[in-house]
Amino acid sequence: ALAVDLGASGGKVFAGCFDGERLSVREVHRFRNDPVRAAGHLHWDILRLLHEILQGIRTAGGLGNEIGELSSIALDSWGCDFGLLDRNGELAGNPYHYRDEAMLGAMYEVVRKVPPAEIFARTGVQFIAPNTLYQLYALKQNGSTALERAESLLLIPDLLRYLLTGEISSEYTNATTTQFLSIHTGDWDRDLLQRLGLPDHILTSIVRPAVVAGRLRADVRAETGTAALPVMAVGSHDTASAVAATPAQGAFAYLSSGTWSLLGTELHHPVVEARALEWNFTNEGGLNNTYRLLKNITGLWLVEGCRRAWERDGTWPGYDSVARECRAARPFIAFVDPNDLRFLNPPDMPAAVVNFCRDSGQQVPETPAEVMRVILESLAFTYRYVLERAAALSGHDFPGLHVVGGGTQNTLLQQFTADAIGRPVWAGPTEATAIGNVLGQLLAARRINTLQEGRDLVRASFPITTYEPENTAAWEDAYERYLGVRTTT
Repeated sequence: ALAVDLGASGGKVFAGCFDGERLSVREVHRFRNDPVRAAGHLHWDILRLLHEILQGIRTAGGLGNEIGELSSIALDSWGCDFGLLDRNGELAGNPYHYRDEAMLGAMYEVVRKVPPAEIFARTGVQFIAPNTLYQLYALKQNGSTALERAESLLLIPDLLRYLLTGEISSEYTNATTTQFLSIHTGDWDRDLLQRLGLPDHILTSIVRPAVVAGRLRADVRAETGTAALPVMAVGSHDTASAVAATPAQGAFAYLSSGTWSLLGTELHHPVVEARALEWNFTNEGGLNNTYRLLKNITGLWLVEGCRRAWERDGTWPGYDSVARECRAARPFIAFVDPNDLRFLNPPDMPAAVVNFCRDSGQQVPETPAEVMRVILESLAFTYRYVLERAAALSGHDFPGLHVVGGGTQNTLLQQFTADAIGRPVWAGPTEATAIGNVLGQLLAARRINTLQEGRDLVRASFPITTYEPENTAAWEDAYERYLGVRTTT
């Protein structure tokens, strides 16, 4: 099974192999995902992504006996962003990037027309600027001719699946990130769009994860040299696949750690009570009719922003060196709120951290190592803050936190997180999203029968690192200071 895993900064194609007892994944192709600024707007280069996916399929097909015969393929990506197709089934324009300035600000216009409490009761989804609902509204307000010509709206993995198969559909887990899917029916909330003057004829049929959603087109087969492979709809929102691959049993809390940090739990019912709205939690779809009660946290975006700034001025010493210096830096100098809007897309991330500390009356970090330590400690405390609220909303007392995704490679952050929450952190697997993508394909092919069977398989197949809390008294004292500088719910 081939798993195409697209992130905000790059994509990977993995070959997943299941021998009946163990699961393995092997990276066969990796590529950059660089947004393109054109005519004053920030776009995803969707055709470049398609090209790279085709290269990945061709590469995997050429490995032959090394990975075995290809059986299926599926895609996952970030949520919210989309492409529009015209009446000929052609792209009406390059998809906008969720950090495009023209897409921001529409949320405040929308909630003036429909009260937040009503939107939340209808959709169960958090209020964040990138939501598809606000992007659509921004296009309408800006007089988008692409929107006027659109016949279909497809989220990124659905769009790429269409380009591979010619079949049009919207996978459920990603559709829940739009903020116009009904939490009650599992179908589009057309009335909400109509009240906002937005077109609903562009919405396509919903498919649940773990089903066959099409087969590779003839021209794709000719270009890649492969058979008419089935293309599965899996948990196409990357967090849905990452949570599916969390090696947990019973009630559990997870943190999918990458550019974004998504922290929450898995339930069999949505939580739309007043506190969930007040704390800006979301109820996103999961596999096997589950809900991912979680909160979005700006995650390693802050770290990567610092890396880019220091690379520009020639002072970036590399991750290993920064980690050593950060570990030795002064603890608890100051704290930031990662979700503060000044960290959304600043031109200079280290300066944004310093300015937040100065503006909030705290000590100012003076060295790159101190800036990095402020970020990592602040992330760890934010994870505690959100974990406590996830426990309150779900009624579960979590014994620890499962961390999956690329962020598990930041071992200092994992230790800080264990210290901050005062409980164990179980880190791994790193490639949880791709593994969950493969599990979705195995479920669709009936090679495994349940989601828990898949999680047991992950636990038996991939190493997990445990971080025990240390020096918890000092972290407990510092947490009160952190609470004093939070600027968001």
